[in-house]
Amino acid sequence: MFGELYGSAAESRFARDLPEVIAWLGGGPEPGTVVECNFVPNRILGLRTRNSAAYKGLHILLMRQGPCDFRTGERISDAIYAEEKVDIHHIFPQDWCKKNNVGPDRCDNIVNKTPLSARTNRTIGGNAPSTYLGRLESRFKASPEQMDGLLRSHLIDAGLLRSDDFTAFFAVGKEAVL
Repeated sequence: MFGELYGSAAESRFARDLPEVIAWLGGGPEPGTVVECNFVPNRILGLRTRNSAAYKGLHILLMRQGPCDFRTGERISDAIYAEEKVDIHHIFPQDWCKKNNVGPDRCDNIVNKTPLSARTNRTIGGNAPSTYLGRLESRFKASPEQMDGLLRSHLIDAGLLRSDDFTAFFAVGKEAVL
C-alpha cells in the first residue's frame, strides 16, 4: 500500500503477488512487491485525495488505532462508521484555511484530515479549532481534558489545535502520522 505499486497494472501485479504471498506465508522468500516497496516519507506532503493507496492506508491505520468521535466520545467502530455517516473531514476547516492563507497543499493534506461523523463535522462548520472545541465541549458536556483525550485518539496535539497554530499543528501532525 505505502509503496503504491498497485497504482497501475494491478491485475498483472496481483497475478504475480498471489502465489508469491502464499509461498511467503509457507516460509518462502518475501514477495517481489514487498522487496520493491519504497515509501518516501515526504510523499505524505502530496497525499490530498482518496485516490492514493497510501492515503487510504494511512486512514485505515488511524481507524485501527480506534479514534473517537469528537462529539459523542464513542470509538469509531464499523457500526458507528456506517450509522453516523463517518467520513474524512478537515481538522482545520477549509473556510478557516482560506481566511488564514493556508494553501490547498496543506489544507487538503491528509495530515489535516481525520474521520468524523457528519453531525460532528456540521458542528465544527468553518470555525477555528479554538472556537469549535469550546462549542463541542459546551454542547456535549465534555471537559477540556476529555476533549483532549478524544483529540489524542486522532493523533492530534490538543494544545496546538486550541491555539489555532496551523503551522506547528501540521509539522507535529506530519510526524505523528509518519
